[in-house]
Amino acid sequence: MIATVAELEQARALLEEARSQVSAAGNAVGSPQLGIMIEVPAAALQADRLARLADFFSIGTNDLTQYTLACDRTNERVADLYQPLEPAVLRLIALTAEAAQRHGRHVAVCGELGGDPHATALLLGLGVDELSCAPSSIPLVREAVRATDYQVARELAQQALAAAGPAEVRNLLAI
Repeated sequence: MIATVAELEQARALLEEARSQVSAAGNAVGSPQLGIMIEVPAAALQADRLARLADFFSIGTNDLTQYTLACDRTNERVADLYQPLEPAVLRLIALTAEAAQRHGRHVAVCGELGGDPHATALLLGLGVDELSCAPSSIPLVREAVRATDYQVARELAQQALAAAGPAEVRNLLAI
């Protein structure tokens, strides 16, 4: 989990130091990739700067939702606030995907949203390249990917980003 550019700069420096040490010891070293988890709004909001330093992104939708909406899905008093389809969360996913694309970076989504076949077209429309999900969800998500028309998915994403709330997004997704 990265929240600031400084953290990523430090991680990149540590990776390069380790790579140099392994190489100096006479061992072959390839070009390890450095990816980051986008799990806090601060990271999503500076994704453009982070994409200059990271080789790829993985958006952790469970934590991103919790941190964006100031809720804990395991706390029954506030769990109802946990809404991954909240347009604010979707906007952060879109910002991250756009930044990744601008810099030629790969962006994945993990978390419950990534394994929800109802959200597959929406996530693809937002610009996500890869969906990570539980093994039991793979057949349904794979089927949803195959059934997705990219242009329709882009239009769906734009409608979801303009939605007033998660109920409206669920209506768009017919769930």
